[in-house]
Amino acid sequence: MHVAALYRHPLKSHGREAIDEVTLTKGQTMPWDRHWAVTHEATKFDESDPKWMHCRNFMIGARTPGLAGIWAVLDEARAALTLSHQDLDDITIQPDNSDDVARFIRWVAPLCPDQRVGPTGIVKAPGRGMTDSPFATISIMTKASHDTVAQAMGTPLTLERWRGNIWVDGATPWQEHDWLNGDIRVGHATLRIRENIVRCQLTNTNPVTGKRDTDTLAALQNLLGAHHFGVYGEVIEGGKIMLGDTLEVL
Repeated sequence: MHVAALYRHPLKSHGREAIDEVTLTKGQTMPWDRHWAVTHEATKFDESDPKWMHCRNFMIGARTPGLAGIWAVLDEARAALTLSHQDLDDITIQPDNSDDVARFIRWVAPLCPDQRVGPTGIVKAPGRGMTDSPFATISIMTKASHDTVAQAMGTPLTLERWRGNIWVDGATPWQEHDWLNGDIRVGHATLRIRENIVRCQLTNTNPVTGKRDTDTLAALQNLLGAHHFGVYGEVIEGGKIMLGDTLEVL
């Protein structure tokens, strides 16, 4: 088994970026993954005491499917993010800059339904990304399981639909479930597999058009009896991971 793809999502639910390598740190999320998150009118995030919060406090693709069509390119040195969507002109912002946040809110507004809460700002929590799990995790998925879902649905699916961090090739379908409560070594990093990932409506959304065009949840229910796809791993030994690196079950 080996690493087939690596992704990070710098602004939670607002774009993904394919990368060639990453260095993981013990007890932390992937660097720059969900580093920022977009608040809405009902957010309870306290900027005077910033910390991880449940995804319901942020703009997410499950409630605003148009967001799924966004792609991102991060300039780490400037902490600047270029966002693109097929229906919008590209925009480059520094999410920590209040003037840029205002420009971003105007830019993303056409993707947000009028009947839903709208974006109000961009926040971050010190020391970790705003992943969906309350503990710092990396999401790991296998192409074999992805292909099994696509075959069951009778339609091609792109990997980006699942918003994973590490994609593994060479596994058997659903082999990742056998890793639960055990450890894997990927490249020079070791991760303990903690949980299955429970999926939501976002996976029904096309990551190019931002339109809901499939029923992946029904397919998962038929295949597994649950809405599980991928697993969450906790970094217990940091290290570098590159495309093509071997995955070993310990």
